[in-house]
Amino acid sequence: MVNDPVVLIAEDEIAQADVLKFNLEAEGFNCHVVHNGAKALSYLENDLPDVLLLDWMLPEMSGIQLCQKLREQDHTKRLPVIMLTARGEDIDRLRGFEVGADDYVVKPYLFSELVARIRAVLRRSRPELDDEYIQHKDIKMDLVRQKVTRDDKDINLSALEFRLLRSFLAKPGRVLSRDQLIDLAWGTGIHVLDRTVDVSVRRLRSALNEYGGEDVIRTVRGFGYALDE
Repeated sequence: MVNDPVVLIAEDEIAQADVLKFNLEAEGFNCHVVHNGAKALSYLENDLPDVLLLDWMLPEMSGIQLCQKLREQDHTKRLPVIMLTARGEDIDRLRGFEVGADDYVVKPYLFSELVARIRAVLRRSRPELDDEYIQHKDIKMDLVRQKVTRDDKDINLSALEFRLLRSFLAKPGRVLSRDQLIDLAWGTGIHVLDRTVDVSVRRLRSALNEYGGEDVIRTVRGFGYALDE
């Protein structure tokens, strides 16, 4: 199994950076956060992530300036960079690509789209990710083929159930509240009733237990759910 891809998030809005980090880690990424361009450059002098999510409007050194500088240095010139910005005009996109960004995502964006863009960039730089999977006990999830097996038997899941299971597999033992599960499986800003979360988790549990085996999803009354370690 390949190591979790490392993502450096360079975003000056602390709340937005924290939400992005939480959601990406639930998707299996290993994330680090910096809040200005100078700190991003300092980080990259010692560590090289698999991809850089770079906000255009960073203090001390803008995302454009940082990206340009990275492309001038031998050890960072091939680092995958995805620019995040509210500037959606064609001239701004062109400027981003001119300084060497690999992709350009305009805020506000769908989190699922951002993850797809990250995975697309990573597949070009790390082809071995095409075989990426997660395994917990006898449950195996193929992230590329969107396939789940348990004890080598196929488990049929809806797209929503797949995202729910992915959220649990990313953090075995961690209790996820209903609100956190909504953000991870349905998307941030989506209104979903707690009852809907409960029904969806029950369907996921039923699918996983179709061929027998222990129930690995634990209910934490009054709060949420966890994948037992």
